[in-house]
Amino acid sequence: MAKDGHETDLLSRWVADKIWPGKGRDFGNCRGMAVIDGETLIGGLIWHNFDEDAGVVELSAASISKRWLTRETLDVMFGVPFREWGCQAVVFRVSPDDRPMHRMLTAYGGELFVLPRLRGRDIDEHVFIVTDDAWTSNKFNVKAGMPAGKV
Repeated sequence: MAKDGHETDLLSRWVADKIWPGKGRDFGNCRGMAVIDGETLIGGLIWHNFDEDAGVVELSAASISKRWLTRETLDVMFGVPFREWGCQAVVFRVSPDDRPMHRMLTAYGGELFVLPRLRGRDIDEHVFIVTDDAWTSNKFNVKAGMPAGKV
């Protein structure tokens, strides 16, 4: 996990620049995890917009390599909000064109909601919600021996 402060700010800007090139965005108050291959940053996860009362956090991610999304990365991606923070749902905003992310989130129990024009006049936003129940019941966790419904 990126340390609070400067490292998280740098990772937040790196992920945001991969999602929105040249826009100078970041995720504000957030936590992050860098995925490193040797000496190279190949991916990053940013948890942001945490609503402790609702038990919901948004997760954004970006990478420059397909090797970033390992079982270990996925375990941290979902384990931190569900196991460590006690969240009941993780929200992902996904480009309609990002088919690999759609497949992964569907496999992990994500439910898709299409919000018209949220990315612009002619572009819908695809919002996936992965609940703690769906995550613990997905085929990967069941296969690994995690009891369904137990976070």
